[in-house]
Amino acid sequence: MSDTSRKPSPKVIAVANQKGGVGKTTTAINLGTALAAIGQKVVLLDLDPQGNASTGLGVPPAQRVSTTYDVLVGERPLIEALTGTTIPGLSLAPSDPDLSGAELELANAPRRSYRLRHAIERFRDRLADEGKRIDYVLIDCPPSLNLLTVNALTASDSVLVPLQCEFFALEGLSQLMRTIDLVRSNLNTALSLQGVVLTMYDRRNNLSDQVASDVREHFGDKVYETLIPRNVRVSEAPSFGKPVLLYDLTCAGSQAYIALAKEILRQERRQAAERNKELA
Repeated sequence: MSDTSRKPSPKVIAVANQKGGVGKTTTAINLGTALAAIGQKVVLLDLDPQGNASTGLGVPPAQRVSTTYDVLVGERPLIEALTGTTIPGLSLAPSDPDLSGAELELANAPRRSYRLRHAIERFRDRLADEGKRIDYVLIDCPPSLNLLTVNALTASDSVLVPLQCEFFALEGLSQLMRTIDLVRSNLNTALSLQGVVLTMYDRRNNLSDQVASDVREHFGDKVYETLIPRNVRVSEAPSFGKPVLLYDLTCAGSQAYIALAKEILRQERRQAAERNKELA
């Protein structure tokens, strides 16, 4: 008999693409906000030394008392690095420029690729002990395939890949997929591809349609139906320290991220139903 009293663990999703400028941090911020807006409890881990996710959620450097750097080097448990945001249901573990030196600091540390995984496991245990619910942990990865990204992939259940609808998009994606395969083979056998979300889509540009078609041909139903449009309101929002859903809820970008959040929840329910069917 299954233990129905056990609190479900949060799903950990790395938002990753080693190519910069693809909408990775924008997706992490706004997907987290959209999931919180439709009733999910979300934690966002800013694992990029640039700290753009922290700034985009309105947490300036002066307010980042405990950070993901402290978590990685073992100075703080994850739960102590969390800070609230203006979005109910969304908490943030902010970034620190010191993260850029973490790779050197951890060079000789035992099991250095598992630092974040162990921190999240302890966080899950703490949630279970206290009877608290978190549905999703989103990790905003740096735009490179370094130790920080490897830590994120080793700690995650799945990877969400934002992919811009531009020329050369698939070239960079192939390198990321090789890294995911290596992590799956050597560090985290349970890691899966959550999906590919197409960003910066411009319906007036034939190239956008061609890229979308090519990506769907390669990845099939792993590509979300929701397209994130190129939208000036999405670009403006971070300078005000807000997700676009707070900056302009009615704009096309906000509505797309809400649609993406709902699509991911449908995907989760479908996968859960399939697992239950296999166990029956």
